[in-house]
Amino acid sequence: MSAHARVEEAPVSLEEWDRRLMAAAHSIGRRNLGQAFPNPAVGALIVRFENGQPVIIARGCTAVGGRPHAETEALRIAGEAARGATTYVTLEPCAHHGKTPPCADAIVNAGIKRAVIAIEDPNPEVKRQGVALLRAAGIEVVLGVGEEEARITHAGHFRRMIDGRPHVILKIAVSADGKTALAGRRPAEISCPESRAEAHMLRATSDAVLVGSGTAVADDPLLTCRLPGMAGRSPIRIVLDGKLLIRTNSKLVRTAREVPVWVLAGRDAPAEAEKKLTAAGVEVLRVKAAADGRVDLLAALRRLAERGLTRVLVEGGPVLSAMLVRADLVDEAVVVRSPRELGPNAINALEAMPLGALTGSPKLKVIERRMAGVDTYTRYFRS
Repeated sequence: MSAHARVEEAPVSLEEWDRRLMAAAHSIGRRNLGQAFPNPAVGALIVRFENGQPVIIARGCTAVGGRPHAETEALRIAGEAARGATTYVTLEPCAHHGKTPPCADAIVNAGIKRAVIAIEDPNPEVKRQGVALLRAAGIEVVLGVGEEEARITHAGHFRRMIDGRPHVILKIAVSADGKTALAGRRPAEISCPESRAEAHMLRATSDAVLVGSGTAVADDPLLTCRLPGMAGRSPIRIVLDGKLLIRTNSKLVRTAREVPVWVLAGRDAPAEAEKKLTAAGVEVLRVKAAADGRVDLLAALRRLAERGLTRVLVEGGPVLSAMLVRADLVDEAVVVRSPRELGPNAINALEAMPLGALTGSPKLKVIERRMAGVDTYTRYFRS
């Protein structure tokens, strides 16, 4: 046989094509992760099979602000070519009338022959009803392809629907000896440029970024996404500030009219401080206090869910991080470990707790571990 002889590939099964095409739909849906709230960032494909090979006719993802939905956008692009085709959708199509007609109806009316759906929608207005509507119309429905990836991508939507709060992502940068700040709580530059870029991408794919008042006062952070060309993807910036200690001349307050800033304050926080912040463009949300006098974390998160937030990235310091771990409110964690040591007098990553309380939690499993420059990037997810 000639060295140039063609090697024929074994035919790809329909089940394998379903898996590959659903992975593509997930990739498309993630384009607007952090931008589609209060709706989930869904991806959809319209595909025709010709001689056993898929031809992608149209793609769609949930738009910024949540509408149009991915399915209707893909169907709009496909037009008449959708008739007799297969659709791949990362979440069960809606079946209720909201601000727009149901996506399940649109799929039926477009003449779709087969629908491959990653996972059922936990929204009680949708759950199983979208699938039932499609099947009642004679459409073949395949459910569960890419389900594990869907649970991760749509974790914010699931958490808000089931528990009434956003999915909480805790991001911590630690030194090789498990520290996060210098003695006296002075900030330390721990991460390398590559992992700092990863942190900005986390902001770009989150609805909001949350810090405590200690971090807001000590570090005076900006909390925007500063990747080239991605400033428009900066999340809502939130400060957990029970007593309204944030300064009006801080970077957050001074830029509140450019990128939204919300402050979660206790009900007894000074009214005069609220007036000054409101005048600067900050929105103050009052929340009940916990037994220790601090803002009740669960109540605060539920308030954010009421405002439509599904994914909240926490970049707080050791105190807030430890509070979240202790309250079992960490759904996902990103731990960036530097090879640099800060020394025995530096501040632990979790206040009065070992880092293992987070990284060794039986409720979290490692779903990703890789290098980001010289730093080790480890991602944990609630199992």
